[in-house]
Amino acid sequence: DTMAKEKIEGCHVCTLVTPGEPQVLLGKDKAFTYDFVFDIDSEQQNIYQSCVHKLIEGCFEGYNATVFAYGQTGSGKTYTMGTGFDVSLSQQEHGIIPRAVHQLFEGIQTRRERAQETGIQAPEFKVSAQFLELYNEEILDLFDGARDPESRSRKSNIKIHEDGSGSIYTTGVTSRLVHSEEELLQCLKLGALSRTTASTQMNAQSSRSHAIFTIHVCQMRVCQQGSIVNVVTPSSSPEYETLMAKFHFVDLAGSERLKRTGATGDRAREGISINCGLLALGNVISALGDQAKKGGHVPYRDSKLTRLLQDSLGGNSRTVMIACVSPSDRDFMETLNTLKYANRARNIKNKVVVNQDKTSQQISALRAEIARLQMELMEYKAGKRVACEDGSEGYSDLYQENAMLQRESDTLRLRVKAMQETIDHLNTRVTHLLANEVSNLLSKSSEGNEEIGALVQNYIREVEELRSKLLESEAMNESLRRQAARLSSRSTFPSSSLSPVPGHPPGSSPAPMSMEAEMTDVLRRAKLDIERLKKKERRQRRMSGCEDDEGEDEEEGREEEDDFDSDESLVDSDSDSDEKANFQADLADLTCEIEIKQKLIDELENSQRRLLMLKLQYEEKLILLQNKIRDTQLERDRVLQNLMSMENYTEEKANRIKQEYEKRLKEMNRDLLKLQAAQKEHARLLKNQGRYERELKKLQAEVNEMKKAKVALMRQMKEEQQRRKMVEAKRNREIAQLKKEQRRQEYQIRALESQKRQQELVLRRKTQEVTALRRLAKPMSDRVAGRVARWNQTPPATDSGAELSASTTASSSEPETSRSVSGLVRQWNNKNSAVGTAGRTSSFSKSARQKWQTLERRVMDIVMQRMTISNVEADMDRLIKKREELTAQQEALSHKREVLMADGEGPEAEDRLLQEINEDIEVLNANIDYINDSLSDCQATIVQIEETKDELDSVDTSVVISSCSLAEARHLLDHFLKASIDKSLQVAQKEAQIRLLEGQLRQTDVIGSSHNHMILDALREKAEYIPELQALIHNVQQENGYASTDEEPSEFSQMEPRLSAQMKAVSAEYLGPILDPTSSTKQQYITKSLASLTDIQEDGLSLVPGTLGLSLSLREPYHRDRASRTISLPVRGHTFPRQSRGYDTSPITRRKSYDRAYRPTDGYTPPSSPPLRTRNDRNVFSRLTSNQTQGSALDKSDDSDSSLSEVLRGVINPIGGVKGGRTAPLQCVSVAEGHSKPVLCVDATDELLFTGSKDRTCKMWNLVTGQEILTLKGHPNNVVSVKYCPSSCLVFSVSTSYIKVWDIRDSAKCVRTLTSSGQVVSGDACAGTTTRTITFAQGECQINQISLNPSGSVLYAAAGNTVRIWDLNRMQAMGKLTGHIGSVMCLTVGQSLLGKDQVITGSKDHYVKVFDVAEGTLGNVGPAHNFEPPHYDGIECLAVQGDVLFSGSRDNGIKKWDLEQQELTQQIPNAHKDWVCALAYVPGRPMLLSACRGGMLKVWNVDNFTPIGEVRGHDSPINAICTNSRQIFTASSDCRVKLWSYVPGLTPCLPRRVLAIKGRATSLP
Repeated sequence: DTMAKEKIEGCHVCTLVTPGEPQVLLGKDKAFTYDFVFDIDSEQQNIYQSCVHKLIEGCFEGYNATVFAYGQTGSGKTYTMGTGFDVSLSQQEHGIIPRAVHQLFEGIQTRRERAQETGIQAPEFKVSAQFLELYNEEILDLFDGARDPESRSRKSNIKIHEDGSGSIYTTGVTSRLVHSEEELLQCLKLGALSRTTASTQMNAQSSRSHAIFTIHVCQMRVCQQGSIVNVVTPSSSPEYETLMAKFHFVDLAGSERLKRTGATGDRAREGISINCGLLALGNVISALGDQAKKGGHVPYRDSKLTRLLQDSLGGNSRTVMIACVSPSDRDFMETLNTLKYANRARNIKNKVVVNQDKTSQQISALRAEIARLQMELMEYKAGKRVACEDGSEGYSDLYQENAMLQRESDTLRLRVKAMQETIDHLNTRVTHLLANEVSNLLSKSSEGNEEIGALVQNYIREVEELRSKLLESEAMNESLRRQAARLSSRSTFPSSSLSPVPGHPPGSSPAPMSMEAEMTDVLRRAKLDIERLKKKERRQRRMSGCEDDEGEDEEEGREEEDDFDSDESLVDSDSDSDEKANFQADLADLTCEIEIKQKLIDELENSQRRLLMLKLQYEEKLILLQNKIRDTQLERDRVLQNLMSMENYTEEKANRIKQEYEKRLKEMNRDLLKLQAAQKEHARLLKNQGRYERELKKLQAEVNEMKKAKVALMRQMKEEQQRRKMVEAKRNREIAQLKKEQRRQEYQIRALESQKRQQELVLRRKTQEVTALRRLAKPMSDRVAGRVARWNQTPPATDSGAELSASTTASSSEPETSRSVSGLVRQWNNKNSAVGTAGRTSSFSKSARQKWQTLERRVMDIVMQRMTISNVEADMDRLIKKREELTAQQEALSHKREVLMADGEGPEAEDRLLQEINEDIEVLNANIDYINDSLSDCQATIVQIEETKDELDSVDTSVVISSCSLAEARHLLDHFLKASIDKSLQVAQKEAQIRLLEGQLRQTDVIGSSHNHMILDALREKAEYIPELQALIHNVQQENGYASTDEEPSEFSQMEPRLSAQMKAVSAEYLGPILDPTSSTKQQYITKSLASLTDIQEDGLSLVPGTLGLSLSLREPYHRDRASRTISLPVRGHTFPRQSRGYDTSPITRRKSYDRAYRPTDGYTPPSSPPLRTRNDRNVFSRLTSNQTQGSALDKSDDSDSSLSEVLRGVINPIGGVKGGRTAPLQCVSVAEGHSKPVLCVDATDELLFTGSKDRTCKMWNLVTGQEILTLKGHPNNVVSVKYCPSSCLVFSVSTSYIKVWDIRDSAKCVRTLTSSGQVVSGDACAGTTTRTITFAQGECQINQISLNPSGSVLYAAAGNTVRIWDLNRMQAMGKLTGHIGSVMCLTVGQSLLGKDQVITGSKDHYVKVFDVAEGTLGNVGPAHNFEPPHYDGIECLAVQGDVLFSGSRDNGIKKWDLEQQELTQQIPNAHKDWVCALAYVPGRPMLLSACRGGMLKVWNVDNFTPIGEVRGHDSPINAICTNSRQIFTASSDCRVKLWSYVPGLTPCLPRRVLAIKGRATSLP
């Protein structure tokens, strides 16, 4: 399914297997070579046969084996290993383990059968299995039935040990003894089911642990005994040997990146543990496989995984590592890392030995020793070995000589064989020739007889055979005679007769002399024979032709024989001269060997006797042969005589024969002439042929020349190409360098620009301060001067001291701002120059300096490389996400096209639509292709960087460091220390700078909001008496989206655009950058600024009396705090006269002053007692009037806008029970803190929480981890409503007239902006707004609330007095719901029936209306029902469940309506003391929650609408409630969201009186 998913998301294959080669290409051209490479379509069978088959066979011989599967999550490790045990797998899809188990038991069976056939005892096998899991660095036993699967976190009692020989074994592990394949597979299945798997983004069934399945094979078999041992002990009983082998099958959990798997909580912890184990494994592989680290420490103990597999890595085991990689380009980085990992593992060399038990090892060692000793003994017996005088042993001369003679004998034997063949061939030829000759003679003589011819042929053959035998025997005789002579001549040295073989004694000095004499004698005799034969030939020529040829052939034969004889004698003489040399060597050693050689004399005498006997036998045989030859010769002579006597030898006959010969001679001469002519022709042809051959040679030479020229040309072309490539690469490098330089310069320019801007800012502020001071320098009126003097007398000395210190702090911090920004560069330059001078002055050796530079360069290179890689990776991730988006769009368009083609609305419209869709699809395809090209470029870049990294690694830092002397090392350390201090200083300065800027920003916000507050308060004071001004203010506030008179002071940053520059300058001067709360002069400044603002004295009324009263109250120190609160809460404290009840002319005017966007801070309480506030009050004035140190601390945590949201991440903190009596079955379990201003809206699922606030941000929280996930920024004003659609993962946030649509899957970017007028803007329409915007575009109006229908396909937005409908599938506005007169303040969607949504709305016009909206509705839709009677004020909130609807209003009442009967059933007029701001249902209970502006939370029974209890939820107004399946969330103006749980055990403990008052539900008929 992973492949299907990747195909759907448009991933491409980024790997390529070279056909016929064990090589895989990654990306474009990065090649990796291994022992085996299998492509995507490989079968399990191929992998098993190639990699694992021979390992199992090795197990039977006692060799350990291990098979690893390594790779990222989802690359198919478990599938390859076969530990998943999927029921649906076919036979050919079985993994390695099932196949190995099958082979193992098949091998056991065949070995038993083979033993039975041969009749030896069958071997005994014992197979046991262990199955371990390594989860979070704990070893768990998967065969342990007693183990609780849930208690994974408990420590296991399994220990790893190492025995004396270095083998690893475990204790406390269950071993299962198995007897069949089925039993073993069953064990494996049970273990696999206990294994930890879980779902991640990359794999639905991801292995979350490493599994090690071990098979132990113990084999007892009969020893394979050697032949020598058998000879010695034929009757002994068979001996046994025991072989042991263990086979590890390791299925590692996936190597993964948490950002890819999307893991959180336990999954993330597992991922970290997995990666720790794999890192340790990688380090071990590097240490073993890296040639440079040979002999170094191997960190086996870093992880339990590597410790368990110590044997398999570089130990006694045959190990196969199967690296599984994903071919998808989405997993490019993981694939690259896996291939590099495997490449390192390939270099490891294991040392494998057979595992025998100790007795078997001892037996085989002893057996080998016995065989060796027996051989040695035999050698002593045979005289091959001798013991020297000094006790050392060596080989005897006799053995050396024997070996030499053996070699000589072999060569001679070969020669004799060759001679024999030659003689046989010549004999047949001679016989043939002689027979032909005789038959010719017989045919010439008329009475030729066939029988006689045959007889003659037989005789001749026999004669030749006998002659050859005679010659042979004569030669033998001669050699024997020579040997005898040699032996007799050597008898004077009996001890030197060493050879046990008779006939090959070492030579002696007299022997060669006799040999030479014999040789000359033989030669002389041969010459005489030749002379005699020549004479005989000449004599016979004169005779008839019969004898002629025969004689010649005989002579030839004799010559052959003689030659052979003389050759033999020559050979003998050669060997004799060799023997002479040997003999002289022997004489030198005679003295030390006499004792040994004495024993051999007897043997020599025996051999002499045998020689004599042989000689006699040969002589007898010789005499017999001679007699036979003589008889044969006699017979031949007799036959010839008979022939002669038969012929009448006459003269005529002789003449006739002569004539015949002459005639024949003439014919022959004629033939000769013809032949000569033919020869001449042949010579001519030969000459021509020579010419042709010369021409051919010349042509061939030319062709060769051309070929050489071609080769040279090609080489030149290649060189040229290479040169061009190099030039191009160089140019590219230069371009890259220039680009880098340009980027650096741009960065510098930007830095300088920002510095300049900051300086300008500082300058502007200074000028403003100066102008303010100048303005102050103008003469004041007496009254004001008097007031100043009076104020100056009031405060005690401590206060003025505090003021002084604060002002000095302020003044000292001012120049720091300008200095820290601009001075950084100066400091840096000074520091560099200081370091430079230190470098010059110090006696730092040249080599040490060079080393330091090398290391510095190396560090810089590594940093740059890592940055580049991370940047490229980020690019790749971005591109892949973009591609997924585009592919999804493409799928949607294709689907739309198919639907269109299936429907067919009207040919023209349909064609046009189809054409548009096709164009869109083409554009998408082009984009996807472009993205794929970009991806392949990124991949190539990464590969290139990796290669350069390998080159850099060759310049290893360890080499530089190890080559340092002690002094140099100290220098380097010193440099490193300096460099680290410098870097830390830079970091600290940057952080200080950031903090300073943040503080300034906060200060500006504080000042701005306080100014706005004062202006507005002053204007309101005036407006009390001037109705026109009141109307004007009201209109302005309506325009700007807030109109509440009871305003919280910290919310006044909206008015900033309205402030004049002059006002800002005055306020900056009066309030100062840091306000000292204890100084009454500051209070005077505030009052003064108020007075200056209220100089619009139209009917003579001024604020002076009020402010004087205020200043008098400030004289008493204990009133100060109250006064500060009174200022911050003008509404509650009734400081200003307009606030008293008498001035509230009517509820209508009061109602006008309230509005949705702004709610007061505290509950409605009597004027006499000021409201209680929590310590961390998020109020500007209380901050300004608290102590300086506290103020700064609060400034850090209390952000007045969203500027610090990156620094202060939100967090959900668990808390204890609520203080005070709780009378509702609710318990606050935790508080989400992170917003810097009131939280106005909230939405939640079971895992996620979404909150929107006045700080113009919307936050997303993880309810599982209790952390803020992200902040959605860039809203123009308050976020008044937020909704999340789980089906599409879209978040909708409302601010002013905009609905922003966020896709939280893709790094939370704003994908669309919807406006109140029905427009759709792609992307973020408010991206440019950095400050608060309160104006609306033409035709737009405030959106108060949004709601989604149950399916999440339609969005309803309350904009003005209408509700706009949005189709979220097509992201376009459809129709409007109309009918209300006032603004629609709230809306909710009830149950959908028959494809219709039931939309219920509540408005400022006091009415609740119901609309039935069908799917795809266009145009204006009127209300289906208008609920009567209406509330007495605007509707604030609605809650619907089934047919029951509750509505809460500003009239403090709640009404219950029946939607089916469309009527009011019950109502409680004063359900709360203040506005009812929020309603919701308790999850899974028939209970209603209501919350008011006073911060109270009440629980009601839905059925009879009676109160169950109440609890003080917050000290500030509760603005919204929402629930998920378990919890209740309340959003309040105290900037917090509380999480509540329903506690059913709590019984309400309200006083009876309260129940009686509150329970007056008016039931209507």
